[in-house]
Amino acid sequence: MAARVLVVEDAEAIRTAVGIALEEAGCAVLTRGDGDTLEKDLAEFRPDLVLLDVMLPGRDGFALLEIVRQTSNAGIVLLTARDAVEDRLHGLRTGADDYVVKPFVLAELIARVEAVLRRMGRLRTVLEVDDLVIDVEASAVTRAGKPIELTATELKLLTFLAGRRDKVAGKAQILAAVWGYDDYAANLVEVHVSALRRKLGSPQLLHTVRGAGYILRTPEDNSGAEQAL
Repeated sequence: MAARVLVVEDAEAIRTAVGIALEEAGCAVLTRGDGDTLEKDLAEFRPDLVLLDVMLPGRDGFALLEIVRQTSNAGIVLLTARDAVEDRLHGLRTGADDYVVKPFVLAELIARVEAVLRRMGRLRTVLEVDDLVIDVEASAVTRAGKPIELTATELKLLTFLAGRRDKVAGKAQILAAVWGYDDYAANLVEVHVSALRRKLGSPQLLHTVRGAGYILRTPEDNSGAEQAL
């Protein structure tokens, strides 16, 4: 089962971007603009991790942190524009597992969330697509039981695509998720996808959707996808 993440952030643009990035990383996500329904969300959604903005309308993130700690064993990552050492120490001393200061790179935020989930044993570390098995924690990939040697970047790319199984990933999304930036030349993605496709072998699992990006899915689901040369 995918890790469940509750995002409480009042800035709509940030809330939406973080929610999409978490979903692309394979998480089940619930987003809120304030903490008014926190107790209900904790009981019904049962998050594995709560991403809390500190400067919220009404009850602030520190107040919500106390509620989470009293009623749930979910991990907590604080998200805020406050970068004072006292604020960070206060958050960590009162139960936060990590503290991310705005502005931030989405890839770094996702990596921090995954690190907390992994420490808690709540991150799904084995991904399967047809006969392809990716053990994320062990950095091991097999297909039909045979090991496949990948570079660190290829493994990160494959893991990202597997987390988005049956969903098309555009080059900009891949650049942001795998390299942490969106200003690299597009052919960087093409080169790594081609190398990865060769290593995965046949029948093809990794396909190009013309004009849209790339998708990882079982062979029988590949109608509508076009393999890149």
